Amino acid sequence: MFKRLVASLLTLSLVASLAACSSSKSDGDSLVIYSGRAEEYMGTLFEDFTRETGIKLDIRYGDSAALAAQILEEGDNSPADLFISQDAGALGAVSGEGLLATLDDAILNRVNEYFRSQNRDWVGLTGRVRILAYSPKRVTVLPRTVDDLTKPEWKGRLGIAPTNASFQAFVTAMIQTRGEVETEKWLRGIVANSPKFFEKNSLIVEAIDAGEIDAGLVNHYYIYEVAEELGREIDVKNSFFAPGDIGNLINASGLGILATSNKSKSADKLIQFLLSDTAQQFFVDDVKEYSAVDSSLSPGELIPLSDIKAPKVDLAALKDLKRTQSLLIKVGLL
Repeated sequence: MFKRLVASLLTLSLVASLAACSSSKSDGDSLVIYSGRAEEYMGTLFEDFTRETGIKLDIRYGDSAALAAQILEEGDNSPADLFISQDAGALGAVSGEGLLATLDDAILNRVNEYFRSQNRDWVGLTGRVRILAYSPKRVTVLPRTVDDLTKPEWKGRLGIAPTNASFQAFVTAMIQTRGEVETEKWLRGIVANSPKFFEKNSLIVEAIDAGEIDAGLVNHYYIYEVAEELGREIDVKNSFFAPGDIGNLINASGLGILATSNKSKSADKLIQFLLSDTAQQFFVDDVKEYSAVDSSLSPGELIPLSDIKAPKVDLAALKDLKRTQSLLIKVGLL
């Protein structure tokens, strides 16, 4: 789905960016990676890293939450050297049990402060922003806040994915910023407006394009993903909410080194590679996610990350999904 980096660019740019990481290849090194980010997003970069450093990667792809649970079960016996997650909550769960190593200042200082763990044991890889996807033909007045979506004029027009991890992370952040009582009130208002339920964010975007619904709560990159899959422009746009609204939540994919790993130097090299200017530009241009390093970069026609007025949340606290899931069950969304 995503293009490989151009060979000449790899030759010129990746070699330059890796020079800061290592002056020679470590042919005998290898790393075990638990990756909650799929091969279609990471495979090319992993191959490039091995080609440039000689460090072999044993990559185990899977769901981020499932891999985090596996690490928690394995504990000190985990074979993983590095954990890559598609969301901050899974990293927070592993960090909370003391299973991640403290990262070097050079790595921590490389990323935007928002994407650094308070425990200094993981960093963001990319930014993933919650938005309202909508049909510009059928939505002429955009909601300023997520609370507007509980008004009568939105009855039967909205799509949500309550079983999806990104929606649950959004609700978790709402609990963190508003409290459980107010979050329940909002959820019940959404339920009263008879939203249509979907399993995945991409299905919400497809339904907007097909005219089945007028808008939906998704992550920002799905309109690009669906348009690419369909091979055409779609009748869907992204819209941000008012400054500070929880609807503008910025989540993150990220990564950390297991505390039990004895290959921290090689793991450091991989993290530095993935945070290099070239790799970060790849995430912005090809994967359509925001850079965790350069907040001036933006995917597609979206505004830069530095211009998004997002609420301040503790990303590690997004691990508290049990409370969120219990609340979603209580209001009838699970």
